[in-house]
Amino acid sequence: MFKIKTLNPISPVYRDILAGDKYLVSPEAEQADAVIVRSADMLNLPVEESWLCVGRAGVGVNNIPLDKMAENGVVVFNTPGANANAVKELVVAGLLLGSRRISEGIRWTLDNADDPDLTKLVEKSKKQFVGPELKGKTLGVIGLGAIGVLVANVGASLGMKVLGYDPYISVDHAWSLSRSVRHSTDVSEVLRESDYVTLHIPLTDGTRKMIDSAALEQMKHGAALLNFARDALVDSQALADALNNGQLRAYISDFPVPALMHVKNTVFLPHLGASTPESEDNCVRMIAEQIEGYLLRGEIVNSVNYPNCKLGAVTMPRLTVLHQNIPNVIGSVTGALAEAGLNIENMVNQSRGAYAYTVLDLSDKPSGAVMSAIDALEAVYRVRLLMP
Repeated sequence: MFKIKTLNPISPVYRDILAGDKYLVSPEAEQADAVIVRSADMLNLPVEESWLCVGRAGVGVNNIPLDKMAENGVVVFNTPGANANAVKELVVAGLLLGSRRISEGIRWTLDNADDPDLTKLVEKSKKQFVGPELKGKTLGVIGLGAIGVLVANVGASLGMKVLGYDPYISVDHAWSLSRSVRHSTDVSEVLRESDYVTLHIPLTDGTRKMIDSAALEQMKHGAALLNFARDALVDSQALADALNNGQLRAYISDFPVPALMHVKNTVFLPHLGASTPESEDNCVRMIAEQIEGYLLRGEIVNSVNYPNCKLGAVTMPRLTVLHQNIPNVIGSVTGALAEAGLNIENMVNQSRGAYAYTVLDLSDKPSGAVMSAIDALEAVYRVRLLMP
């Protein structure tokens, strides 16, 4: 029986995949084979030797030390696209909040709720909350992944002109993009021409504070900026300056930032993007499938620290090796197998940056001595044997 430790409460839909007679899923699981996490901070947790993989039921992995996991032979998965529809719907709400001054109107109504002449007061005061319609305006979508494509398509369906920017758009996402969305190859063009700019890119060293003073100065005067991706994509001080001097009309974000909470024309939501029961179910179902595929077949799907590797059923002894992506590692592994008289029936090797994954289907089961010899190689992080 495989044991899976949960660091946060998760939807019970995992039981549809991880059957109770084969998997123990519990926050109390000891010597766990896998870990499922949502928001729990793993950055300072010791990596247990028994861990084979970590599944993040969501997209962001800034709470997981990816290199530390990789160097301990632990594959980390996430669930891109599982919460895409939930975030898309919230971005539509963000567009309206950034246009029609809805939040200001709600606050005004509550502040005047006890006025006996509220009905008359409404008619006199509503003009201060006038805001533009979305139809005919230009929406700039930076990042055309699972969420960005849905946002771009819904913008087009609302009658907006849509500019999409993503130099690394996948073939699948490109096919999913509405034909009315114009794909721009210049992020500056998107900033200059858009009435609304919405961010849907991951946070990396290259994207941190990409929306800085220079980027904000390129934006159309009076445009609105939406951030439902990660708070650190935006330079807070530059943003505050742009809002205070009127360069930006509004900033709508799913990530409250203390330094910006009282800056005018900001609307913050308490990270509600994936907070729907459907999204939570989708994330847990996807991560359960990925964990099962890795535990049973050695298959890697949606990893964020090792290369993806689609594999079929285990029909003969399967040796999997997580290792450094450097010369001669594969030769050393195959040499050890050849010395033991084992024939390689099929081999797959994939790499991702500093890390690589080699899978070998063998003619016979390798001995413990062969496994130990491969495991002892300096560049090897973990060796596993899977049997039919």
